[in-house]
Amino acid sequence: MIFILDARLSDAEKGEVSKQVTDLLVKLEGKVLNSTIWIERQRIAFPINKAPEGTYYLLNIEMKGAEVARFRRELQINERILRFLIIKPEEQKVKV
Repeated sequence: MIFILDARLSDAEKGEVSKQVTDLLVKLEGKVLNSTIWIERQRIAFPINKAPEGTYYLLNIEMKGAEVARFRRELQINERILRFLIIKPEEQKVKV
């Protein structure tokens, strides 16, 4: 999962939003395997909600497939999250 916050937010506000995302995930019986700030400040190709730059967070998560739709809805409600993307990695085939 990747989500983008306005880079103009304070570190405390960014930390609060990040905590909200992880708390929501735990509430939906998911797990955060790894959480990092992927890119601290990156100019966005086009402003999103008048934000010219974003901070990108990368989270490796595990959750039940049935809860993903609910997780997406909750993320869309949060106005401080500019964009997010949740993908399921492809399983790698073992060659013998």
